[in-house]
Amino acid sequence: MTDEKPPKLVIRNLRKTFGEVIALADVSLDLIEGEFLTILGPSGSGKSTLLWAIAGLNNPDSGEIWIDGKEATYLPPFKRDIGMVFQNYALFPHMTIFENIAFPLQMRKKDSATVRLAVKNVLDLVRLPDIGHRYPFELSGGQQQRIALARAFVYNPSIILMDEPLGALDKKLRDFLQLEIKHLHQQLGITVLYVTHDQEEAMVMSDRICLMNGGQIEQIGTSEDLYFRPASVFAADFLGESNLIDAKVKEISDDSILLERPDGLIISAISTSILEIGEEVKFMMRPETVSILPDGDTRENVVQGIIKEAVITGSATKLFVGLPDGETVLSTQLTRGPVSNYEIGRKVKLGWDKDLTVALKMNHKETKFPQGG
Repeated sequence: MTDEKPPKLVIRNLRKTFGEVIALADVSLDLIEGEFLTILGPSGSGKSTLLWAIAGLNNPDSGEIWIDGKEATYLPPFKRDIGMVFQNYALFPHMTIFENIAFPLQMRKKDSATVRLAVKNVLDLVRLPDIGHRYPFELSGGQQQRIALARAFVYNPSIILMDEPLGALDKKLRDFLQLEIKHLHQQLGITVLYVTHDQEEAMVMSDRICLMNGGQIEQIGTSEDLYFRPASVFAADFLGESNLIDAKVKEISDDSILLERPDGLIISAISTSILEIGEEVKFMMRPETVSILPDGDTRENVVQGIIKEAVITGSATKLFVGLPDGETVLSTQLTRGPVSNYEIGRKVKLGWDKDLTVALKMNHKETKFPQGG
């Protein structure tokens, strides 16, 4: 379509092995101009291997990498017009902040007046206008990371790659810089490929998320797609908290699927994949979509259970409700009082909507990872 932006980066069937270990298995991906795409996954999923191949720091065994319509699969890094931001900042300790930021411009033979103006503008952009004379060791970790960002932005590269850039910072500073980077991206319209294992970070910052697992792409979509419409048990389990419960497909219609639990309970759901009658599946609903129903209230899916445990995590209270067959359902409520409001052993009725219940194909190769692994 004529109004669609062209891809800045095109990856086709990229493969990389280290001995017998397959780090990338025929990965294909498009990055659109001006997009913020995050590669998310646990350790060993292939996300950093993919980023380094794009940067030219790790040649693939096969496949193709195209940048701005030109093949770059085996080009050296300095010919790819790519900016890099690392977790460890990678600032030159013997150079001032001005010299650090000016370095990529000077390497490109820019005149001194152009360099001075560009450095001033980018320091204003990252809201550190008066520190050009300082050295990296005189700055905090958050300030150093903003200078690393400034150095990547200053020469307006075609794509900026970020490899876990906030991983070494404390949570409060990380949360602040997530929004800073997001706002810089929106302000400049730059194209960003970002790597992280932090699910919340990916969801806060990204236009789209590419979830990787075992060297392959598990799912690509918006934060909302991956959160409410996961394509696999792995995607549902890795991104956020989820209830994953066994069932069998009982009926299939155009807009819904009926599932049957071992205890005979019927659940209405939707599906992101093709299922068959009698097939064993897991259905997923997010804990915050599961409500304790007052008398007279109902939903498309309702179960009876007993409160086993209540835990306050701050603004949210987690209720662990045991079903008659021993299954436990997690329901997350806004904290409105002490946990003593939820008496252990009390019978409750839980309800949730069909459209927020996803039937997922069983895949016995799926691996359950701890959150943020």
